[in-house]
Amino acid sequence: MIENYDLSCTQHKHATTGRYYSLKYVNAREVLPPDILEQVQKYTCGALIYVPKKDEEKIAWGQLTGARTQTYLRNKNIMEAYKNGSAIYDLMEIYCLSEASIRKIIYKKEIA
Repeated sequence: MIENYDLSCTQHKHATTGRYYSLKYVNAREVLPPDILEQVQKYTCGALIYVPKKDEEKIAWGQLTGARTQTYLRNKNIMEAYKNGSAIYDLMEIYCLSEASIRKIIYKKEIA
């Protein structure tokens, strides 16, 4: 079973569940019970299979890195600056964004 499998060099701890997972190739024979391995072999044999996370374990983009929060704050600052009189072209220079990107941000009714 996976609990006994050594994931030492590439192990990662899931932020929500606390379980460890690996991003490296794992031989199914080493982690699956024989009856489950036999069932998998009925559908595919000798192929690499990606096993997705359960829906409740999925993490939204940027949650682990803080990128979502940074983008939210950047967009909020852009909207505030525009409301206070900053020109779109000035905001383009300050934030290194295209005119289209700045316009999308300032014309959005609600920042998510």
